[in-house]
Amino acid sequence: MNTPEAPRHPLPPFTLEAARQKVRAAEDAWNQRDPNKVALAYTPESRWRNRAEIFQGRADIQAFLERKWAKEQEYRLIKEIWAHDGHRIAVRFAYEWRDDAGHWFRAYGNENWEFDANGFMAVRHASINDLPIRPEERKFHWPLGRRPDDHPGLSELGL
Repeated sequence: MNTPEAPRHPLPPFTLEAARQKVRAAEDAWNQRDPNKVALAYTPESRWRNRAEIFQGRADIQAFLERKWAKEQEYRLIKEIWAHDGHRIAVRFAYEWRDDAGHWFRAYGNENWEFDANGFMAVRHASINDLPIRPEERKFHWPLGRRPDDHPGLSELGL
């Protein structure tokens, strides 16, 4: 017998503060790079579009994240809320990563999120562009894991 999952707070409809909390929680989870834990934030049948890939369900999300973080080493992400309304949140983000040859990249993008009533993400659309950068152009220097609270966000970094 399946046990219903506990709601993932904050729940929609989102206030500005609740939307900011949801965005930071997503950033923190992705910076931990644990595909299984990250996948649990999505509905069992969550629909994704990420770059040119379209897929559905937690198993596909987890497999995607495993491939992603195997390729994108030294991954550090910052998300920033762009807009919110009811059960939807739009974010912009940037992350830095290096490939196995030691080349660095900064990825820029936007995501549109739609949540169910229990706070799980049911739909995620992501548009992302990669920019090669030199190591001295990096801006994200905190230790791997959660971005420290005193580290500047995207706007403060001029991104």
